[in-house]
Amino acid sequence: MTIGYYYPHPSTRSFVKRWFDIVGSLVGLLILAIAFLPIAIAIKLDSPGPIFYSQKRYGLYGKPFRIWKFRSMIEEADILKAFVPNQAQGWLFKNDNDPRITCVGRFLRCTSLDELPQFWNVLLGEMSLVGTRPPTADEVVHYSPYHWQRLNVKPGITGEWQVSGRSVLKDFEAVVALDLHYQQQWHPWYDLKIVFKTIYVVFARIGAC
Repeated sequence: MTIGYYYPHPSTRSFVKRWFDIVGSLVGLLILAIAFLPIAIAIKLDSPGPIFYSQKRYGLYGKPFRIWKFRSMIEEADILKAFVPNQAQGWLFKNDNDPRITCVGRFLRCTSLDELPQFWNVLLGEMSLVGTRPPTADEVVHYSPYHWQRLNVKPGITGEWQVSGRSVLKDFEAVVALDLHYQQQWHPWYDLKIVFKTIYVVFARIGAC
């Protein structure tokens, strides 16, 4: 795997951003604790398999980590991925009618509740509340040095891509452009702006289902 050159982005050294991440992740984990039992019961009643799903992703400067989510697909989803048509362009994978998604999983995705466990990744410092979309291993193997630039900041639970279409956005190069735009525009207040926009997008269910 060829990794491009990195430069130190101001956000990676920002005490304000890290403080914001810690406070935000603690609030998110409190919400997770409250919502855990009903979500866990719904997942187990809907389909066999674990409550949580973890996957190898690539974070700051290409460092691998395991991202955590509530399981929204059937247990054999990763194996069956090769049989599902990809409707996205480039190195993204998206299918609006992915048959691997469970009934409860579709609701969790529409409401973004499946992402609540990622607040643990934020608390550990592997992710940020706001950042770039965390890529998968089968995506980064195709990266050029240009694409690796998106990992000059930590991956985020939300970001420019989240408030600019979410699942509707199906062009890989457009996602990269949004991630790099975020790096250019970054400021602690810009993060706060994206968080508030995310709250609106989630509750309005814009581009989620």
